[in-house]
Amino acid sequence: MYTFVTIATLIGSCVAHDKPHVVFIVADDLGWNDVGFHGSNQIRTPNIDALAYSGTILHNYYVLPICTPSRSALMTGIHPIHTGMQHKVLYAGEPWGLPLHLKILPQYLKEDGYKTHAVGKWHLGHFKSEYTPEMRGFDSHFGYWSGRQDYYDHTAQEVNMWGYDMRRGMNVSWESYDHYTTDLITDESIELIKSHDSDNPLFLYVAHLAVHSANSYRFLEAPADIIKKFDYIKDKNRKIFAAMLWKMDESIGKIVDVLDQKGMLNNTIIIFTSDNGGPAAGFNNNAASNWPLRGVKDTLWEGGVRGNAFIWSRKIPVSKVNNELMHILDWLPTILAAVNSSSLEKEKPNFDGHNMWPVLTGEKYNEYNEILLNIDQLRNISALRKGEWKIISGEIYDGRWDKWYGPSGRNTGYLYNITDIENSLVAIALKRNHIEFPSSQNIYEIRKNISVICRAESQVKSCNLKNDICLFNVVKDPCEMVNEAENKKQILKDLIKSLRNYVPVTPLNKPIDPRSNPKYWNYTWTNWMDYV
Repeated sequence: MYTFVTIATLIGSCVAHDKPHVVFIVADDLGWNDVGFHGSNQIRTPNIDALAYSGTILHNYYVLPICTPSRSALMTGIHPIHTGMQHKVLYAGEPWGLPLHLKILPQYLKEDGYKTHAVGKWHLGHFKSEYTPEMRGFDSHFGYWSGRQDYYDHTAQEVNMWGYDMRRGMNVSWESYDHYTTDLITDESIELIKSHDSDNPLFLYVAHLAVHSANSYRFLEAPADIIKKFDYIKDKNRKIFAAMLWKMDESIGKIVDVLDQKGMLNNTIIIFTSDNGGPAAGFNNNAASNWPLRGVKDTLWEGGVRGNAFIWSRKIPVSKVNNELMHILDWLPTILAAVNSSSLEKEKPNFDGHNMWPVLTGEKYNEYNEILLNIDQLRNISALRKGEWKIISGEIYDGRWDKWYGPSGRNTGYLYNITDIENSLVAIALKRNHIEFPSSQNIYEIRKNISVICRAESQVKSCNLKNDICLFNVVKDPCEMVNEAENKKQILKDLIKSLRNYVPVTPLNKPIDPRSNPKYWNYTWTNWMDYV
């Protein structure tokens, strides 16, 4: 018997094989000051730092202030104000999700021959099966559908409802019970890489639970032996938070290590981003830190919307800090460009995001200088950055989270451990592949270049968001200490005009459906609308 293979099939196979693998890692609720490369000495993040220093750090990178809007922007390349995803998070019992008419990242990549896998958090809708990951372009999903869960029992507690939420595809993964979520995400990611057929390019979306807080009976959780590593941190919650972050850093090291063992590392693009700013000072019962940036998660201050991010690839400059403006919604067109997707030019008019690949590879400078941070008309809040200037309008939480919270880890009692970075799994994998790794001197120089320096507290010029629109020069004043609205009236007028050019659609949020209550579904969160 003869097997006939067409020329088209051969060409398609070759094209697919030549495309780079993409590993996209999302950290949940990670603060600006929680990673070593941003200046904190308190928590060791050697694998994250090693990748950042040997790749390109994105220094003026923005996200949405909370996770559902950010994840929708990432998956669609469209700003949430144009999809109805801009207002609050999606609670597990609400019957809505990312609109089905929107094509998302894995669907584009599947058209280019990619095997697509999602591990971890979804949080874009599950009330009907067609809103879940495997119905939206992912070949597989292992993880949870809601916004958070307990790290061991995998239940999600939301608005007086409580149920198990760990899935393998559409099936409940009861066998995951009592296994630490970060380890489960790590093990699944490793297995997917090990079993991957290298004749096809891989898109692996790793959406960590860490360092999000869990349920009310145990907000912060990590293995006891890891917590003990951070006994030098006196604050109990910050100590547990550090252990949670350490486990995520370990996960990233193991993923890079297995990419190397599989022979895939040299042809892989690795992207790391936070989904929003950190919930500092007990916000959401968490212990993140955005110091010295102002504000917390779910605010439009820099501490709520300026994200941790870097990209690593053999195709981009080593040990570079990119100061160009970039937003989380830019990743979709950027990835399509990086993999030479046939969809990019055809779909370009539909994206709000920009193709930043030529900027990241050093081929040209950025072509845009304006980022809409958000417009939430139901809360009457908005913010926009244009060039070095930023306006912010509307008070939230009655101003209770408008301050600076820290300085977590910035005192002289902590030393930055370069040896940890040089001996990390990431650094070892890079060196095995003869990939350039920065010297200690380069690392210190990069760290210095991205340090955020604030003005003295005596220079603070108040901003009353209850009554005023405030204006900041976030290049000279990244900590938003001096309101320039009175001094720069023409700039303020211009930015208000730019902000008014954006017309948001009505948010899609819906009230909780009592029929979603897990007590009706064997105490699991499920796609209840398929059955009622």
